[in-house]
Parts: sequence; structure tokens; C-alpha cells
Amino acid sequence: MTETPHQPAAPPASFQLEIYGRGLAGDLPALPISVDGLERAAREKLADGPFGYVAGSAGTERTARANLAAFERHEIVPRMLRDVSERDLATTVLETRMKAPVLLAPVGVQSIVHPDGELAVARAAAAHGLAHILSTASSHTIEQVAEAAGAGPRWFQLYWPKSRELAASLVHRAEAAGYDALVVTLDTWLLAWRPRDLQLAYLPFLKGEGVANYFSDPVFRAALERTPEEDPGAAIGHWAFQFANPSVTWDDLAWLREQSGLPVVLKGILHPDDARRAVHAGADGIVVSNHGGRQVDGAIAALDALGGVRDAVGDAFCVLFDSGIRSGADVVKALCLGADAVCLGRPFVWGLALAGQAGVEHVLRCLLAELDLTLALSGHTAIDQLGPDVLRS
Repeated sequence: MTETPHQPAAPPASFQLEIYGRGLAGDLPALPISVDGLERAAREKLADGPFGYVAGSAGTERTARANLAAFERHEIVPRMLRDVSERDLATTVLETRMKAPVLLAPVGVQSIVHPDGELAVARAAAAHGLAHILSTASSHTIEQVAEAAGAGPRWFQLYWPKSRELAASLVHRAEAAGYDALVVTLDTWLLAWRPRDLQLAYLPFLKGEGVANYFSDPVFRAALERTPEEDPGAAIGHWAFQFANPSVTWDDLAWLREQSGLPVVLKGILHPDDARRAVHAGADGIVVSNHGGRQVDGAIAALDALGGVRDAVGDAFCVLFDSGIRSGADVVKALCLGADAVCLGRPFVWGLALAGQAGVEHVLRCLLAELDLTLALSGHTAIDQLGPDVLRS
């Protein structure tokens, strides 16, 4: 019997041909292509509180603007007459295989923009072979999101609570549910001053949103006199007490590493000395991030910190990047400046708000298509060819 020849998967860039082809029949994209267009459409759909919670940042929002402006200071210098007919975006980060160097960042309380929340995002990420990082502050449980992701790669982000027993329980649940790495957020021991949320007195957790992992946790429930179902107000009060632990120090990381065999990634590193400290503390990787500008007004742009952090830890250590990724060209620039992969945040949330899983997939297809095209048109065929020499800064 004659075997059918293997047909390679269509490159991400083919998405643009699909759009143009449908246009011949008068079929225009149902969702905006640009991130600005997605945000404007989401603004029309969402109530003030949810929109402001996602779009807003700390203080005057200088840091969020600085994140975007930092990308403007770096320009790609394309190279010519190179065979770029075939490209490969695939990579492996901490033994997690991904079809592109893009992870979906841990974004909490996604139910405020769409009821499917993290379930839709996990399914969308899995459909495109990308890793999804689940926030502790999710609207669906660790186990529910793992089931939605199926065989797709997934990591778990930890907001370290006051109770070590609760922290251990969350980590053990993630490991048992098949998550591949543990991402510990370092920059949110306290919630920042966020004027958009304060003006509306809007904190969705106080209404029972984004607390599914707490309310379902046996350690959390054991600390309550009555179950969250019986007395949600008391449970939310206990959540508020437990949410973050500003007393955590570098010395506590040794205890955390003892709780599971998962790689530990520290998110929120901006200073080279902290990067070196992370290596010495036994971390397996770091995320250069200022939380999308949501924590410290006037902080250094994450992209401006990336090069110094990479120099501090060396070429072999895992460095991810977060805060300000809006396009495929942004991904290329971050990879050139030292990131092994990037984390995408707000753009996929706008897609989720507009069309659930389909909206997230639309955003991912747009980003990956532009990444593929930018790689090719700058004269490269694989992400390991990207370095500082590709840019003029």
C-alpha cells in the first residue's frame, strides 16, 4: 500500500493568505487584527470595572507607557539574499517543548471578561502548542484548567500566601495535575496604588471572583469555621489575609524547592544583582518583568532591564521576558536582547473578552504570523539566530 507523503504543517505566516483568500468572497475578519483595535473593541463590550482592571496600571501609568516606548528604541536591521523559505519557531524552555517562543502570561480573575476564563485560554494555548501559565488567582481551579489543557504544556504561577501549609498545598496540587514548572511572582506582596480600580472601588476578589484555587483547597477550607459555600464573606476575608506574604525573603526559596520536583522560575526580576541572587538561590529560571506596569509607577521598563539581567546570569540560564509584548516584531526584539521566550499578557485578554477561546486563538494566530514573517523578512529562519547584532539600538 502506498503511503501518503507527510505534509508539513502550514507556517504561521499562512494566516495572512487565509485572510486575503476569504476576503475574495467578501468575508472580512470578525475580530480586529491590531492590538489597539482589540482593546478598543473590548472597551466597548466590557463594563468600566473589568476593563479598567485589565487595562490599568500603577499610579500615573508611566511604567506601562515606558514598557511600550522601550521597544521603539530598538530597530531591526533586515539582512538580504538569504534563503528564508522554511522557518522553525519551535523551542524548548526548561524541558517544555513549545511550537513558538511564546507563553501566555499568568493573568488572574479572567472571569471578569469572559465566563470561560482560564478554561478558554488553556484550550487556545494547547491548540497552538504554546504553554499557558495559570495564575493562582484564577477563576477556575488548577485541576479544571489542567483538564481543559489536555496534553498541552502548562505552568503554574504561585502567589505565595502567608501560610506555608497553604503554599505547599497549591504547589502539590499543580504538580499532581501535570503542570511542568512553578512560576513564583516576586513583585506583588502588596497590591499597588491603582487609580482606575480605586476610582470605581473595584476589586473583583472581594466579590468572589478569582478565588477558585483558594476556595477549593483543603488547607484553606480547613482553616474556616464554615465552608465558602456556607459563608462566602468569611472565606473572602480569609483570602484577603492569606493572599500575599511580604515577609518572604531569599532564604525561603530553599523551603519552596523542597516541596516539589518542578523547576522554579522567579518572576519580577529587574536588577542584575537580583538575577545573580536567583541563580545562587537555586532558581531554574527568571522572568524579567515589571508586572506590565501594574506594581511600581516609574519603574524601569522591563525591556531596558533585559540586557543587564542576561549579562548577569550568562547565556545558559533560562531568562523569559514579560511586560510590553504587543506584536511579532516585539517578540523578535526581546529574543535579540536576551530572552529565551516571551510571555504575552493583555492582548490575549482582549481576545478572550471579545470571543472566548476563538478570540484568544485569533490573537495568537495574528502574533505568530507576524513573528514568522518578521523572522523571515529580517533574514532569519530560526529563533536561535537572533542576537543583539540584529538590532540597532
